[in-house]
Amino acid sequence: MPRTLLRRAPFFEDKNRAFWTLQSAGWAGYFVLRSLSGIANAMGWLFIVPTALTTATGYSLTLLMSAAYRRLFTMRPAVTWGGSILILMFSAALFSSIETWAHATFYSTGPMPAGIQFFSAILLDFSLLAAWSALYYGINFYIVVEEQRDQLLRLGSQASSAQLAMLRYQLNPHFLFNTLNSISTLVLLKQTERANAMLSRLASFLRYTLVSEPEGEVTLAQEVETLKLYLDIEKMRFEERLRTRFDVDPAAAHANIPSLLLQPLVENAIKYAVTPKEDGADIAVAARRIGNRVHITVSDTGPGSGASASDGGAATTVSTGVGLVNTRDRLVQAYGSEHKFETEARTDGFTVTIEIPYQSNTTRI
Repeated sequence: MPRTLLRRAPFFEDKNRAFWTLQSAGWAGYFVLRSLSGIANAMGWLFIVPTALTTATGYSLTLLMSAAYRRLFTMRPAVTWGGSILILMFSAALFSSIETWAHATFYSTGPMPAGIQFFSAILLDFSLLAAWSALYYGINFYIVVEEQRDQLLRLGSQASSAQLAMLRYQLNPHFLFNTLNSISTLVLLKQTERANAMLSRLASFLRYTLVSEPEGEVTLAQEVETLKLYLDIEKMRFEERLRTRFDVDPAAAHANIPSLLLQPLVENAIKYAVTPKEDGADIAVAARRIGNRVHITVSDTGPGSGASASDGGAATTVSTGVGLVNTRDRLVQAYGSEHKFETEARTDGFTVTIEIPYQSNTTRI
């Protein structure tokens, strides 16, 4: 039975709860350590009384200090540092006065400590409150940095999603125009059945492109079915001039890829291979899984372009059309440097090769 992982909320997500937890735990630890130190030094159980009063004083003073620091935190650095030092010095003097009074009244009755004894108490209490202040400011600066980091991550994610959406919707409008023009021609020729069939397939294809998430993923098998729907529309335009072949390894069929990743490549092949040739061209889509990688090729038997380019994650210097640039950019957005994108122009055709990591819903944790 798989284990269910419970997500724990960050400790500082609720800043108010975190403050009271640390404040209470810190001063409770101070009380325990001071009490044990006094008992270990044979100062007797009565030493706990002034220690408890001192702890309560420190707890209350630091609450007042936190309220002041909270206001100083958002001010200019000079005001923050100057105000914090003044508050710290005044609090240390007050803390030391109450501590020496409690010690002289409830434990060692006699004259109040003065001179070097009182000065030593101030130094110790100043160090204690200075450490508390440093911890307070350090934690708050950490929280601010984390909030800014999270905000940058959110903005980066939103920018990435927006770019993916832009790339996904950058489909060649010529396809839509040509299809509508073909439907209009069929209507004029009174070939209503073919016109209705083409219109129905166009509606199904457009419905898929609009409903699916722009930055979402689909399985390779789903992508192939969408390509077949798209090619059915184009076959009604080119008839026997457009010949297609799919060869998808079952081991690669469940691989996740960005939705409509291959459509611009097939559209590119139709535009540059099928359209200019009287006898048309063959378009083949093949996919194989090799280890933890998926290799996808889209090839045609068109005239080729006489140029080739390869890309392992960075932009190339050879322009190969909007469809190829669109696909390359989407791969960069989705996989970073973990992908491979290559084009090969031959005298008897053109081939695009894509290599991406194998990911599927069944393998993700």
